[in-house]
Amino acid sequence: MTMSTVAEIKEAIDRLTPQEYYELMSVLHPFEDDDWDRQMKAGAAAGRFVVMNEKAERRGAVAGGE
Repeated sequence: MTMSTVAEIKEAIDRLTPQEYYELMSVLHPFEDDDWDRQMKAGAAAGRFVVMNEKAERRGAVAGGE
């Protein structure tokens, strides 16, 4: 099916799962990292959060931390 009208595209978007919708939005509206994002990524790459993450996992505070 070829989507030839805006109405058809809107209908198709309405049928997306939440995951598909968010994936589409991230493609249509990408955002660039700000200073905070860059600092957090640099900290994570340097291993600054390992101990904190391990403590949270032990306490069961992290999803999937069994």
